[in-house]
Amino acid sequence: MNIKLSKRLQWIADWVPEGSRLADIGSDHALLPVYLAKHKRISFAVAGEVNQGPFEAARRQVQGACMEMTVNVRHGDGLSVVKQGEVDCITIAGMGGSLIATILSADPKKLEGVTRLILQPNVGEDIVRRWLREQGWALVQEHILEEDGKIYEVLLAERLADRQLLEEHNERLYETRQLPCGIALTEDWLFLMGPLLSLNPSSVFVQKWEHELGKWERVLRTMEQAETEEARERRTAFAKKQAEMERIVACLQTLKR
Repeated sequence: MNIKLSKRLQWIADWVPEGSRLADIGSDHALLPVYLAKHKRISFAVAGEVNQGPFEAARRQVQGACMEMTVNVRHGDGLSVVKQGEVDCITIAGMGGSLIATILSADPKKLEGVTRLILQPNVGEDIVRRWLREQGWALVQEHILEEDGKIYEVLLAERLADRQLLEEHNERLYETRQLPCGIALTEDWLFLMGPLLSLNPSSVFVQKWEHELGKWERVLRTMEQAETEEARERRTAFAKKQAEMERIVACLQTLKR
């Protein structure tokens, strides 16, 4: 059985360290762990899936690849499918950022012994970044890619044993950055856009934020009929932020690689 991963899953696979004990949460058809097992990249994997249909599909995938000795398919919600200390790398892909943060927060003991998180939120990337910082993880790599008309961000975070080193890393990562055109990328903008992605903006990065800017403009138009004072104040605040985003996107576009 020859498994071909999507660009998105291939990028995640490439970030899984060799010899890892992996938990792929929301594994769907277990493509990622089976691919890694067939290429002898991992020593063990849990493919977790809460929905019955994908769970059965994952079992068939593992059986068809004859990987039952390496990939263990389990039915359950989030990290409930793994035992404490059982894995050292966790991948979660294709969910909203809020759900990813909820899954990781549900049972902190399940993260003991985990040294790497590879996360691909479909939306709410800023929620994931905030969670990582608040929970003592170091965001060390970010990648953005386009596939089949959709844009995805992949985040890689590691556990740093040295607490002082971790704090210094995170402070530098989210420190307000002055762009060459005189605009400041504050901590809030860095959480939203990505501290590493915005450092070397690609054409895909610019494409994403031009699209987001269009969505913000449409939201602003729906707020034009505001009648109450409170609603008008909200519109004014949103318009100010939208204008700031417009300036930031224009500035980053001049830096894109």
